[in-house]
Amino acid sequence: MMRIFLNRKSISLSNPTVHKYMNELGLRSIVVPKKPKYKKGDCYKKFDNLLNQNFKVDEPNKIWCTDFTYMWREDGAKRYNCTIIDLYDRSPVATLNSNRINAELAIETLTYALNHNTVKKGLILHSDQGSQFTSRAFTEFCSLQNITQSMSKAGCPYDNAPMESFYGTFKADFANHHSFETDEALNEATYEYIFVYYNHVRPHSSNGYLTPFEKRFSYR
Repeated sequence: MMRIFLNRKSISLSNPTVHKYMNELGLRSIVVPKKPKYKKGDCYKKFDNLLNQNFKVDEPNKIWCTDFTYMWREDGAKRYNCTIIDLYDRSPVATLNSNRINAELAIETLTYALNHNTVKKGLILHSDQGSQFTSRAFTEFCSLQNITQSMSKAGCPYDNAPMESFYGTFKADFANHHSFETDEALNEATYEYIFVYYNHVRPHSSNGYLTPFEKRFSYR
């Protein structure tokens, strides 16, 4: 990744050379944290896995993936994030923070994504089997929006690997290196990281090291 950023500045170096200079400067890679475990809740309805670890998509807004993670404020208060990414270019199409991890947060995040993107019929939303996504409220909301739900096999993070990868980057690049006194500051920084830096600045390996915006623009 560091070599890709340097290439974008017209500085061409090999991986070993970049690694050598990073060592000299005391720069180290960041370890991606493991995904937290959440308490299981009541399950209203589960859905089959329609992806089966095939995450290649030929057009935008055809298949979305979603999940939750957590963050901490300076005062120790726990906050939760729900994000939805588009598998076509791995761009986050919606992200919201809350002090609760529940179906309401999932519905609000999905509502934002639907209101800010042009979606055709047949949209698939892939998630794990968390109680937020299997709840009556969320499954009925998806049905009303003509969204087909798809779910990972229980206990298999590889079935939702793009979200695992996104949150690994989100934690390593952002959440683990900043602290915020208020929810307002946390929210503002989260939106800036995701909608500005992640979508428009950071190259993504799945896009051939194009940013999500660059890949989406090339589709048009």
